[in-house]
Amino acid sequence: MDLRIFTEPQQGADYETLLRVARATEDLGFDAFFRSDHYLRMGPEAHPGEGGEPAGMPGPTDAWITLAGLARETRRIRLGTLMTAGTFRLPGVLAIQVAQVDRMSGGRVELGLGAGWFQREHEAYGIPFPKEKFDRLEEQLAIVTGLWETKVGDTFSFEGSHYRLTDSPALPKPAQAKVPVLIGGHGASRTPRLAARYADEFNIPFASVADTERQFGRVQAAAAAAGRAPGALVYSNALVVCVGKDDAEVARRAEAIGREVGELKANGLAGTPEEVVEKIGAYQAVGSQRIYLQLLDLHDLDHLELISAQVMARLG
Repeated sequence: MDLRIFTEPQQGADYETLLRVARATEDLGFDAFFRSDHYLRMGPEAHPGEGGEPAGMPGPTDAWITLAGLARETRRIRLGTLMTAGTFRLPGVLAIQVAQVDRMSGGRVELGLGAGWFQREHEAYGIPFPKEKFDRLEEQLAIVTGLWETKVGDTFSFEGSHYRLTDSPALPKPAQAKVPVLIGGHGASRTPRLAARYADEFNIPFASVADTERQFGRVQAAAAAAGRAPGALVYSNALVVCVGKDDAEVARRAEAIGREVGELKANGLAGTPEEVVEKIGAYQAVGSQRIYLQLLDLHDLDHLELISAQVMARLG
């Protein structure tokens, strides 16, 4: 079971904070550092901090600018997004950005790409929020992967309902021969079909064991229908994590992120290391091969150390 660290910087984290977490991720033996792609804090407004600062300070950081910096300041861990919002970037530009960061990292980048969904952040920063987000996502996937797959010296053209590319040189190329593409979500039909066609990994976020098993089955069926071996994809979960050496420490960490212990145990990976290992085993039993641990308190690096020493070590 691969364990990856997944962060939500829009809740309030600058680049230096993310760098500390990424370096700890690498030093403690985790497989990867991933981040969300959002420009606005979510959830109930927190109390202003010292000096009356508004919640979410110092403000958003851009996902791919962050990953470009981390590409130069880490050496081993994989780097990626859950998920890059398709509404934020033109697909040709995104293909260039990801390829460049992949080269900067020496071939350690993965692209999670989704349709985009949080309307309020689009309104806050003047980003168009189109109605046909899923149709656009399908074209974006075709363009990004098509540009990367085009042989050097050839050109790439695309004629869609939303995007048109004419005789693109399809450069630069990533360092990797194949940048892994992640597609995820709970959709019952279109999402599995897109995953079967374009994804190297399918991720289901914040789902129960039963819902995970059901969605993995849909993706596997879609892959088979598309003439692709269902086992050709990696299947993963994203789950909030809250681990403590005892119940008191679990409660303290839950309070720090504004959550209830019971709710976290029901919907995420919470409890003592033994409890969390058991819960991970339940996901593994229904086909999960990788878990993205959503770390909400980015200043609690002791949390990462505990997970590395007492959870990851038990998983082998």
